[in-house]
Amino acid sequence: MKKALSLVSKIHDKGCKFIVDQLVKNGIKGLVPSHGDILAVLYTCERSTMKDLAVKIHKTKPTVTVLVDKLEKSGFLERQKSESDSRVTYIALTNKGKAFKPVFEKISEDLNNMLYANLTSKEADELDRLLEKIQ
Repeated sequence: MKKALSLVSKIHDKGCKFIVDQLVKNGIKGLVPSHGDILAVLYTCERSTMKDLAVKIHKTKPTVTVLVDKLEKSGFLERQKSESDSRVTYIALTNKGKAFKPVFEKISEDLNNMLYANLTSKEADELDRLLEKIQ
C-alpha cells in the first residue's frame, strides 16, 4: 500500500506544531506557520505584488490576501502604492517584519535539523530529490 500522502501529512503536522511551539517560545504573537511562505519571499526581495506572491507560494490570490491582511494587522507587513502605476500595490516588510528575520531563520534552521535528524546527509538529499519528483 502506498502511503506517501499520509506520511507527508504527518510530517507537515509535526513541522507546524514545532513552528507554533517555537513562535510561542520566542514570544511571537500573530503568526502561524502558513505566514512563513510569504515572509520567506519577502526576505529574499524588497517587495512583491499580491499576484507575484501568489505565484511564488503556489496559493490563490484570495488566500494570499487573507494571509497578507493578517500579517499587516500584526504589524509585519505594509501595503505600498506604486508611484508609477496607481493600480499596483506592493507588499513590503515593516521594521517589525525585518526585525523578525533572525528569529525566522533560526526557527527554519531548527525545523530542518529536527526533521532530518535521523537521516544521513545522503538520505536527506535523496528524500528531497524524491519529494521534488512527486511535486
